[in-house]
Amino acid sequence: MSQSSVDLIVLSTFGLEAVVGRELKALGYSDFQTQDGRITFTADLDAICKTNLWLRSADRVLIKMGQFKAFDFGELFDRTTDLPWEKWLPANAEFPVRGKSIKSELHSVPTCQSIVKKAIVKRLQQAYRKDWFPEDGPTYAIEVAIRNDEVILSLDTSGAGLHKRGYRKSMGPSPLKETLAAGLVQLSYWNAERLLVDPFCGTGTILIEAAWIGRNIAPGLGRSFAAERWPIIDRKKWTDARSAAVNAQRHDIAMPRMQGYDNDRRALGMSRLHAQEANVADDIHFQQQEFEDFTNSRKYGCLITNPPYGVRSGEVEEAEEIYRQMGRIFSELDTWSKYVITPHSDFEQLVGSSAGRRRKLYNGNIACTYHQFPGPRPPRTESSETE
Repeated sequence: MSQSSVDLIVLSTFGLEAVVGRELKALGYSDFQTQDGRITFTADLDAICKTNLWLRSADRVLIKMGQFKAFDFGELFDRTTDLPWEKWLPANAEFPVRGKSIKSELHSVPTCQSIVKKAIVKRLQQAYRKDWFPEDGPTYAIEVAIRNDEVILSLDTSGAGLHKRGYRKSMGPSPLKETLAAGLVQLSYWNAERLLVDPFCGTGTILIEAAWIGRNIAPGLGRSFAAERWPIIDRKKWTDARSAAVNAQRHDIAMPRMQGYDNDRRALGMSRLHAQEANVADDIHFQQQEFEDFTNSRKYGCLITNPPYGVRSGEVEEAEEIYRQMGRIFSELDTWSKYVITPHSDFEQLVGSSAGRRRKLYNGNIACTYHQFPGPRPPRTESSETE
């Protein structure tokens, strides 16, 4: 592995790998392999900047340092020591180690973390001819991932997870991760010319992420990344990538104003604050309203929502009543495309309609189904005013 070419691993939640793959293709990276929440590809150092700035539905961007089988701690130590850590880690690097192990002989995660740490120290001692390292420089978080005795060692370039956009200052009772919200939008038929409505908008995440997609605002523009402090990546690469992202924004296009409704006044206050922090306040109208009162006169539109589940907020019976109301309202929006994420196994029965498509997704640790009811394509002669 050279410093000009690097193997990258993009992590995503299960079910969103294809979405992240489409995002990578849009960035110019089409040669990648996908497996269980990991998308791996080889690129230059610029890709570290571009992927962190632009990936909407990914969790992290890692540098793959090595992959090997290990059945005992001695093998883990030796194979870790063989890797060229000094190419990336300066002598003052801070390098915490985190790990996980699934169905493997090396099942003690704390021990694996300790072994990997000692092995890296040994390698750096040999490279820098030093016995002690202050670890007071840039952070290079090491990830140890062991599955079926296969070890993958990597460096985290992102720092805080990529869902940390910077605009969400406070959480609602059942927050939806920004990365998942962006995935829900990208799995829909919505585009910037069509009306988008969320009748359970909470703190506004789905609508804000959609507005960023419509305006082509890079999700990482308002935050920093761990690799920005790494001397191996020229600071100009980050500056150029950010400048290109700013220039790519589309503030001149006319989007139908999105609509967000909720019965929680406090949540709506947070949604307005978040939209303002995200610089899309003019693109979204928020209003307090009970779902049973929802109606819309537009002939075409998209509805994307994360309604109450019952398992986390409120009672199951209340959630089921909402789903029944949804069936009535959906029948009135027969030319709309509707998208609902929920863990309820009888959702379609309660709504009284079968989804055209379904996708298994995870909202945090909750296994959900994304029910997709695509409507007819609006006629090309329809203006955005009627969509």
